[in-house]
Amino acid sequence: MLQITNLHANVGEKPILKGLTLSLNAGEIHAIMGPNGAGKSTLGYVLSGRPGYEVTEGSVTFHGNDLLDLEPHERAAAGLFLGFQYPVEIPGVSNVQFLREALNAQRKNRGEAPLSGAEFLKVAREQAGALGMDMDMLKRPVNVGFSGGEKKRNEMVQMGIINPALAILDETDSGLDIDALRTVGDGINRIMRKPDKAVLLITHYQRLLDYVKPDFVHVLDNGRITRTGGAELALELERDGYKELAA
Repeated sequence: MLQITNLHANVGEKPILKGLTLSLNAGEIHAIMGPNGAGKSTLGYVLSGRPGYEVTEGSVTFHGNDLLDLEPHERAAAGLFLGFQYPVEIPGVSNVQFLREALNAQRKNRGEAPLSGAEFLKVAREQAGALGMDMDMLKRPVNVGFSGGEKKRNEMVQMGIINPALAILDETDSGLDIDALRTVGDGINRIMRKPDKAVLLITHYQRLLDYVKPDFVHVLDNGRITRTGGAELALELERDGYKELAA
């Protein structure tokens, strides 16, 4: 599904990714772990097409197509979803309207008919209910006045409604208490653990992986993947730290 080959990327004049290679197949969940400044968030931003992140070498294909040749909205329409470490607030824009416009824009790109207001509300209620979110919260401006846990839960509702093929989740566990962590983990499994989908889960800590069992765990250090293993690698990192295990 996603093939990253020898990827180099700069932020301004500073090189951050330095020859990263990674392959994700449909049906797989990959966890990326590593110390601060290793390039984890940069990888997510490069894949999603955030301005200011310049690819200087290498290639990325998504479903066999050149991902780097697409604009950010085209990447989203192709099935890529980015979950933010710090979801932004959008005053004056209701969650419901924002998500309906986003979903219908993607449906239009796929040649599908837009959902009516009633049809969309049915989908939204299903996804909000599955994550224990009151529909009144979806009528509020996007993330405005939400706690950290509510923002992450709201993002899982967004992911459920958009229903992407590939989810890149940047430290989704950041700021979550135990109950919220379990809820978010259950949401990722329910929405994305399917044979035609894949997840790239960026995290500092092993705790989310108790709920979202990865097929592979990768250590990202100094802009490159330095080690790959199974779920047990996350436990080693939790116990011994990155200095002992990064090659």
